[in-house]
Amino acid sequence: MKRALLIPCMLAPAVLFAQGFQVNLHGQKQIGMGTTGTALVQDAASVLFNPGAVAALPENDIQAGISPLMFKSAFNPSGSDATYNVNNKVATPFTAYAVWGPKGAKWKAGIGVYTPFGGLVDWGNSWQGRYVLESLDLKAIYVQPTFSYRINRQWSLGAGLVYNTGMVDLKKALPLTMSDGSDAQAQLKGTGHGWGWNAGVLYRPDSQWSFGLTYRSKVTTTINSGDALFTVPASLSASFPAGNKFSASIPLPSTTSLGVGYRLNDQWLFALDLSYVRWSVYQSLDFDYATNTSVLTDTHSPRNYKDAGSARVGAEFKPIPNFALRAGGGYVLTSVKDGYVTPEAPDANRLLLTAGVGYQIGRHFDINASFLYEKIAARTQTNIESNLSGTYKTNVYAPGLSVAYRW
Repeated sequence: MKRALLIPCMLAPAVLFAQGFQVNLHGQKQIGMGTTGTALVQDAASVLFNPGAVAALPENDIQAGISPLMFKSAFNPSGSDATYNVNNKVATPFTAYAVWGPKGAKWKAGIGVYTPFGGLVDWGNSWQGRYVLESLDLKAIYVQPTFSYRINRQWSLGAGLVYNTGMVDLKKALPLTMSDGSDAQAQLKGTGHGWGWNAGVLYRPDSQWSFGLTYRSKVTTTINSGDALFTVPASLSASFPAGNKFSASIPLPSTTSLGVGYRLNDQWLFALDLSYVRWSVYQSLDFDYATNTSVLTDTHSPRNYKDAGSARVGAEFKPIPNFALRAGGGYVLTSVKDGYVTPEAPDANRLLLTAGVGYQIGRHFDINASFLYEKIAARTQTNIESNLSGTYKTNVYAPGLSVAYRW
């Protein structure tokens, strides 16, 4: 019984990277336009959206931004009128980009630091699913040096190397009673690293149309010597060794994006992005523990996730040259099959709506703000490992702000 209850706890860290935790908050101009940007030449965020567009930027650019993310989810257990809500927590995905090249040169170099995967959720210690999850804090931070070259007026291309640092801190209750009557606790903390790459090409046949194609590779994050911490009754301490460690390899999926941009005139800009994410890299999750007991053994768990896509559109309107209004939307298909939905990421098909504004101060400074709303479809599920059964209803809110200096 103890082993059956403990194994899902040990599996949780890898699941968290996979289920609906891809963060698409990588530039305020792009967020405002429905998170499009693959075929656009707007600012230094092209380091991520399309390295091929970096060399086409008319100026050098340095910028930083943040998009506080509020995850609002409720769970209604099957056969019950009760409703459990997550506690109010705010995750802080951030971006920082810099692009530089000599005036008149056909090349530019850039660097980006951004958070493409992450999440922060806290269900508390008294809800029905506390033996599956109490809280989670997850971050994956990518650092991407980039080089881009403009072949001619129509074509440019670029590529970047990606270094990832991933961090996870998960807590859950164990169905064991402490001397004070509270539940025993498990906490999993670890840091991992991995490598990948990002490449893209931009084609602009004329002054109105632009086309972009970009590929962000899979990044396998390897966690070595993660801490497995347990607070259990003294009589069971031998089954939960103090100072125990775990290791795992976690693949973060690749993304392929195709974009189209159309500039109607000096006032209107339109964009379309189609993306395909290879979530199917999650066929199984394997964990190796430094110390095994009859309760805690190395594990192999099938996941069988599926690839998924999204479509997003956006528009920008400039009533005057130094002021922009933006809006957009999109639809994202879930990658999580029935039976694998968890409270770490109660994923389902989702609708997103965005808006944004931008203001240019003088010749050098830009301030941009955005707002993203995601409506995740209600989903009734019974998890095949934990047997937690019920309906999840989730909304996501993310305002954002960035400041840029161009020269």
